[in-house]
This record gives sequence, structure tokens and C-alpha cells, in this order.
Amino acid sequence: MQEQAAKIVEKMYENDAFSQWLGIEIVEIRPGYAKLKMRTRPEMLNGFGILHGGISFSFADSAFAFACNSRGRHAFSVDTSIAHLKKVKADEILFAVAAEVNLSHKIGLYEVRVLNEAEEPVALFKGSNYRSSREWDV
Repeated sequence: MQEQAAKIVEKMYENDAFSQWLGIEIVEIRPGYAKLKMRTRPEMLNGFGILHGGISFSFADSAFAFACNSRGRHAFSVDTSIAHLKKVKADEILFAVAAEVNLSHKIGLYEVRVLNEAEEPVALFKGSNYRSSREWDV
């Protein structure tokens, strides 16, 4: 299962131009779990000089997608939300840690913690997904 999870995420990432643009690095993948790393850049900041909320959301959303799909079936988000807890500037390293909270045959619930290098939470993302019957071909 571990090897399959890694292959699924690798295949997803290869076709994910936005995650690549974000500069996401895959740190760890296992079934129902993903840990990603990203360095913030000046073009990711908003008019206040802090990380745009859409960037932190997208970073967390990528971790969510990888964790959901690592179970072997195609999974699609149904509902997502994020709380921004701490401001982030350019040239900071962030980690997104997605973990499964609950899994049923058709629905999964995940929490993604976005952390800075000091392991302080900067955002908390929650997402639920629909698990289709279609399996990943890897």
C-alpha cells in the first residue's frame, strides 16, 4: 500500500502544473497522509506584503488531494475551509501536513495543518471528499 500511495501521488504531481508552480516538494506520503514543503516567494504576497490566502489554501488543498487519493481510489473534494492563524512573509518555508480524520466507503474527512519552520501553525484547513469507485492505475 505504501508503494502504491507514493506512485499515485507521483502521477498526480506530474500532471499538476499549479502545484509545480507553487514549488511544492513531496516530503512524505503514506495511505491517508501527505506532508509537503514549499518556500514562499514575493509574487505570492498580497497588497499587505503577506502571503495571499489563496496561496496557503492551494498549498493545503494539494496536500489534501494527495492524502485523499493515496488510498487508491479517485477522490474529489466536496467541501473545504481554511482558517488563517499567523501571517507569512516571502522566503519562508512552510509545511502542509494532511491527515485522515475519518474514512468511510464513499466519504473521507481530512485535516491539513500548515506550519512554518518553527512548527507553529499558520493555517488550519478542513476538507471532505467523495471517493469514487474508480481506482488509480499505477
